[in-house]
Amino acid sequence: MQPQTVLKEKFGYDQFRQGQSEVIESVLAGDNVLAIMPTGGGKSLCYQIPALILPGLTLVISPLISLMKDQVDALNENGIAATFINSTLDYFEVQERLNQAAQGAVKLLYVSPERLDSEQFLSDLAGLKIDLIAIDEAHCISQWGHDFRPSYLRLTDTIQRVQSQPTIIALTATATSQVATDIMQRLSIQREVKTGFSRENLAFQVVKNQNSDRYLLDYLKINRQKAGIIYASTRKEVERLTKLIEKAKLPVAMYHGGLNEMVRRQNQEDFLYDRKPIMVATNAFGMGIDKSNVRFVVHAQIPGSLEAYYQEAGRAGRDGLPSEAILLFRQNDVQIQHFFIDQSEMDEEHKQREYAKLQEMTQYASTQQCLQQYIVNYFDDHCEPCGRCSNCLDTREEQDITIEAQKVLSCVKRMDQRFGKVLVAQVLTGSKNQKIMQFRFDELPTYGLLRGDSQKEVSGLIDYLVASGFLQPSSGQFPVLQLTAEGVAVLKGQTAVTRKMAVKVQKTLPEDNELFERLRELRRDLAEEQGVPPFVIFSDKTLYSMCELMPTSLTEMLDVKGVGESKLEKYGDLFLDVLNEAV
Repeated sequence: MQPQTVLKEKFGYDQFRQGQSEVIESVLAGDNVLAIMPTGGGKSLCYQIPALILPGLTLVISPLISLMKDQVDALNENGIAATFINSTLDYFEVQERLNQAAQGAVKLLYVSPERLDSEQFLSDLAGLKIDLIAIDEAHCISQWGHDFRPSYLRLTDTIQRVQSQPTIIALTATATSQVATDIMQRLSIQREVKTGFSRENLAFQVVKNQNSDRYLLDYLKINRQKAGIIYASTRKEVERLTKLIEKAKLPVAMYHGGLNEMVRRQNQEDFLYDRKPIMVATNAFGMGIDKSNVRFVVHAQIPGSLEAYYQEAGRAGRDGLPSEAILLFRQNDVQIQHFFIDQSEMDEEHKQREYAKLQEMTQYASTQQCLQQYIVNYFDDHCEPCGRCSNCLDTREEQDITIEAQKVLSCVKRMDQRFGKVLVAQVLTGSKNQKIMQFRFDELPTYGLLRGDSQKEVSGLIDYLVASGFLQPSSGQFPVLQLTAEGVAVLKGQTAVTRKMAVKVQKTLPEDNELFERLRELRRDLAEEQGVPPFVIFSDKTLYSMCELMPTSLTEMLDVKGVGESKLEKYGDLFLDVLNEAV
């Protein structure tokens, strides 16, 4: 069977997305491949389609239980035999599923990397004909990655013990050049397919220097009925934000490691089934969450790196529809991430790398460059300004802050470029703390030059000057500020510095029409009956496509993207009834 035929009959799509066909052809030719595609770029099909064509079993190594269940549910809905083995099953259930795999009754078997640490399980796998091993979230295998897991590192040895010598496909949405090289070396991969990191449907936004609670509530009220995730760095902040949103009478659930497993599972289900479309969570939630209709991801606190941010922000708009990723930036939140690094058990070299990543994340929050472009550049890729992000669409007038910038730059220079942001801000605001008196910085001509501003405001100005390339922080836990050539030009009066100020909430996500709401209601009812999340039945994009094409027969229904033969047989008549009523 040809890949194109499988794509249409099983998944209901006429064309492959960029990179998919290239990856699939390489896998079918027996080449080991690393696929780097943005979230929502269709990575799963790159191994699911070969799995249906190859004679043997495809073993999928996936990091989270929730992802396994969602993927298996979605495959089963499409009439594809797949199952999973994880810690929710007892011994007899595991043996039954292994027997199914041995008899060829399933084509895809999902397991966690930790499961492969078991000698007994490896012995069980030895009896299976495995043609393909797919490693999802492959950046976890690299110590240079943002989500390194030791259990992934052991995969190299495990794979070598599989007797059938299967083809390897590794998949990730976030890998710098260094991480990609590391993955390829560890897994003996020669071929890399990278489709670019840009997300055409995702609009990025940074909101700073204003009341973030007020902004968040205004945003949620304007976007009622939309599903979204709000990330916070600590359990305490997750609980505080959940209470704030509950008080505003909005449907919200929360998720963090301190909740017992039953509560976490219930809250996750409420979110996946659209009962409570808002989820407030730590980063313990989300990797592998396959919910395609997440319309927004808000970071209420800054994450530790751009890789982590892009991974989490990318959970919005997996279905390709317009979605938003918003960072609410407060300077104090950077200290929380600093604390996490300080308290970690990483060696000193690893800590230095994490401090550098945090610095890059802070600069993202302060740049006036296109936000999508800034992220893509970080991953050693290139794109034109997106025209969608808050910086590209920013029509606020620029204010000339050259004088303020010169005061900051002069202060850094007079302190011999040997101190960090906090002390520079204290000198400029006229602080009388012990360290300033000890170094006699109160005698500097720049002492107290910005006395009318708070230390927080001056710190924000310094961040902006760093992001704009006028100052350069050194690496390490305690970075010191140094002037760049551009900063020297500002000091000499050869270059002006401008800056834009605060933003208001505006409605930017599209409205849903009455027909879409009726289709969504039918989808929700069917999902509840079958015990699967609504997006497993059909994605929002498929429902919008139905509204646009208005099919009047089962044959015409096959023209709707996302409607394959299995789903047409199960649901076609039910959805046609709703569509025909609307004509």
